[in-house]
Amino acid sequence: MHSTHKKSSLHRLSGLALLLIAAGAMAQPIYRNVDKNGKVTYSDRAPTASTEPAAAPQAGIVPPANAGLPYELRQVAQRYPVTLYSSEECPPCGTARSLLVTRGIPFEERTVKSSQDVEALQRLSSQASLPLLTIGSQQLKGFSDAEWSQYLDAAGYPKSNSLPADYRNPPARPLVALQPAPAAREPAPLAQPAPAPQPPAPSGPSPSNPAGIKF
Repeated sequence: MHSTHKKSSLHRLSGLALLLIAAGAMAQPIYRNVDKNGKVTYSDRAPTASTEPAAAPQAGIVPPANAGLPYELRQVAQRYPVTLYSSEECPPCGTARSLLVTRGIPFEERTVKSSQDVEALQRLSSQASLPLLTIGSQQLKGFSDAEWSQYLDAAGYPKSNSLPADYRNPPARPLVALQPAPAAREPAPLAQPAPAPQPPAPSGPSPSNPAGIKF
């Protein structure tokens, strides 16, 4: 009888131990690790001191346009940034833009409208024809599907679109930044007329000053 009671107690203790182990396993914390490239991983191991967390964006600072790109594409875009120079009255510019968008090339677009833009374009490329494409320091003057694709391939850009679905290129902006109009100056206040000279005080006695006192 005593032996049977002892065995049942052991069974209860064993079951309690298994429950405690299971509960401990369920309560084990999961750590979220973010490396310096922004890659997120989950592990049951706490991050070590050597782990470099991704820097949190500061308030009021807009992250760079390439921040949302896949790692390999971001590396290429940082090494060989692509810029398209275009204008509104330029049919080949629209074709060039479509090529970049269809292939998934992250790029900036600079428009040429004003005379200052034309002068800046001439200083940049020694001519005023459009479109102009720059891939890093390489300039491609005039649109050519085959030539542009060849240079994009050589730079390491993927041949098919690998951009995230929510990625958007920055809006086009003028080649020369617009200067804010000078603030209108307030008109100068009108000069107040000089007060009329007062007549000289009587030097002799008067009804109000019978003694003729002078100061």
